[in-house]
Amino acid sequence: MSDRNTPSFLAGWVNLASNVLLTALKIVVGVLFRSSVLFADGIHSAADVVASVATLGAMRVSIRPADEDHPYGHGKAEVIASGIVGVLLFLASVWILYHGVESLLAPVEKASILPFIAAAVSLVWKQILYLYTMRIGKKYRSKGLIATAYDHLSDVYSSLAAVIGIGIALIGRYTGHSNLGYADPICSIVVALFIWRITYSISRETIDGLMEKNVPQEKINMYEHQIKNVREVKRIDRIRARELGHYILVDVRVGVHGDMTIQQGHDISRVIKSAIMETDADVKEVLVHLNPWYKDERLSAGSANEIHE
Repeated sequence: MSDRNTPSFLAGWVNLASNVLLTALKIVVGVLFRSSVLFADGIHSAADVVASVATLGAMRVSIRPADEDHPYGHGKAEVIASGIVGVLLFLASVWILYHGVESLLAPVEKASILPFIAAAVSLVWKQILYLYTMRIGKKYRSKGLIATAYDHLSDVYSSLAAVIGIGIALIGRYTGHSNLGYADPICSIVVALFIWRITYSISRETIDGLMEKNVPQEKINMYEHQIKNVREVKRIDRIRARELGHYILVDVRVGVHGDMTIQQGHDISRVIKSAIMETDADVKEVLVHLNPWYKDERLSAGSANEIHE
């Protein structure tokens, strides 16, 4: 396993172990003490367990080298895992919403201090996991880990709602205002709405990845700058780039002198490729297509940009 992937897999296993423990804690305490919002938060964490397994599996697939069936590599496995996380979160939020409404229509349950403590522990631990997982995910461009980090963020909101809901219910219990106990199921409904928002962000990124959306313009500008520094390049005809999970593929079309030999054109292509890959470590492959350019040309194909005279 490469150094690059060791921290990513470690983060994946930390996430999985944490989600299993928190799921057991919240579901058991939520059932025993009849806390709707904590039980809902536990179901959310149960979905996280499945998501963590999917992310770990996708990470193992994504680092496989290109083969005959997958000549561009397996990077999109993490994009698919990100989509799985989004679907699981959506389904969990629908269930939480249903359970919250059902509890809201039932007689109020008496609040207890242990569910409050369990929710507080989950809140703190999930915030730590979010910061840790997002840092590793961004550093190693892991779509699966970034989606998992957003999942943790939804858990932070979920646990915060649980702390607030159970806390208000406890206040109602000790002050004699039993109706405040309904804050528990009300906050579980709020949890579902928060999760929907996170699900939207994850789904949008997944769709962009599967539809091969162009990388941010800042990166395109950076690649163009490097190409323009190659003296033999006279024109940039087209440049585009796409993300395949944790790496980027770049396609470039440039104009060079039409009387160059094949060997000279090959050397120029290698210079362009090296310049881009040295500038951006996320770029795994650069495909360079050369078009002929002549000094007396006044029209160029497409939206070509003249660079050198």
